[in-house]
Amino acid sequence: MSGDGAHERYAEVTAQILSRAPETDIDPRLDRVRTLLDLLGDPQRTFRVVHITGTNGKTSTARMIDALVRGRGLRVGRYTSPHLRTVRERIVVDGEPISQERFVEAYDDIRPYIEMADAMNDAPLSFFEILTVMAYAVFADAPVDVAVVEVGLGGTWDATNVVDGDVAVVTPIGIDHTEYLPDTLDGIAEEKSGIIKPGSVVVLAQQPLPAAEVLLRHSAEVGATVAREGLEFGVTSREVAVGGQQIAVKGLTGTYDNLFLPLFGEYQAGNAAVAIAAAEAFSAAEDAAGLDPVLVGEALAGLEAPGRMEVVRSSPTVIADAAHNPAGMIATAAAVEEAFTFSRLIGVVAVMADKDVEGILDPLEPLLDEIVVTRNSSPRSLEPERLAALAVEVFGEDRVHVAPRLDDAIDRAVGLAEDGGEFGGVGVLVTGSVVTSGDAVHLLRGGGE
Repeated sequence: MSGDGAHERYAEVTAQILSRAPETDIDPRLDRVRTLLDLLGDPQRTFRVVHITGTNGKTSTARMIDALVRGRGLRVGRYTSPHLRTVRERIVVDGEPISQERFVEAYDDIRPYIEMADAMNDAPLSFFEILTVMAYAVFADAPVDVAVVEVGLGGTWDATNVVDGDVAVVTPIGIDHTEYLPDTLDGIAEEKSGIIKPGSVVVLAQQPLPAAEVLLRHSAEVGATVAREGLEFGVTSREVAVGGQQIAVKGLTGTYDNLFLPLFGEYQAGNAAVAIAAAEAFSAAEDAAGLDPVLVGEALAGLEAPGRMEVVRSSPTVIADAAHNPAGMIATAAAVEEAFTFSRLIGVVAVMADKDVEGILDPLEPLLDEIVVTRNSSPRSLEPERLAALAVEVFGEDRVHVAPRLDDAIDRAVGLAEDGGEFGGVGVLVTGSVVTSGDAVHLLRGGGE
């Protein structure tokens, strides 16, 4: 097939998958995924798994674990969501998203079985369910030694939870997705604890006490071994460095000093400690001596976290960040204050309509001089006029501006930054959603399909 033909076929396949029930249409059941995987011969049982849940930091932590395990010479598959620019980002082998050709091939391979599974159930498989099965099939075919799998939402009833992870990772839990999950920390933790399987190792980031109690109780009930950030492992030192930070980590089996992490924020240092502990736990069966500190340093130094505190333009500095809930925005605000010395900072914010908008805006109020509210490319995006009304309550009318489109909003913010700030000391922060961040990266850097 020619290049143009291959691209057209990829666009057709992507459209077919996207036409199914979206990720936001949650149906808490695993029978459809299990039916399809059974028809395929259970490809998810051909590799070991590190399974990751939590509210914030899952994708960054997954990327770190992937890099650390690949540093040991193993072949790794990584499945994360949502994507920034291309759906292929979700299915990664050997550190690279699968190609358009491989994506089409993977879908075509399982399409007859999708049709069979749809006929065997009372509702067709969703977009996320099909992508999950595609990922497991791609990983089995590669084949990979280990898959690093991020849940889509929750844990127990998430489509990814048809695997039994050797290691279960729980990043910090907060209140989010309350339209689908419980509205309490212990209730959310109960749902997320479903990825913790008998005999596994559980690596827990620092958690609010109600969440920690639930996770520890569930781990004891199923006979899992627990490693807790701040007790069994953790960051022992951290200082800001050019382009990131210098950290030291006490792991489960080793200590790792003078690590350069090219990512901003205390929360990313915590993610790195969690990732190191998870990689140690995964590797313990083969190598009781732990990870090679040199390889750990190389793996972390080469990290990227697209759309997470990513500097996508200079003069003025424009930062794209995917914070989309109050806890995430608190961490983002702290990271900006720590890593940058702006004399003037303008925000560009677009959020989803189902989010705690005031909780997202509040941490930005002391950080931003002015804010431009807009919408992102998702149909779930809150209308700018409604967002503006909420922003005025937080920032006051004089500091709030409205733009109908994200590109216009970024241009407006750049102008506001340059008009009132010192040369070289002004910035723009584009945030509020993974989609907002991805749209900004696409607008300012290009790429995608």
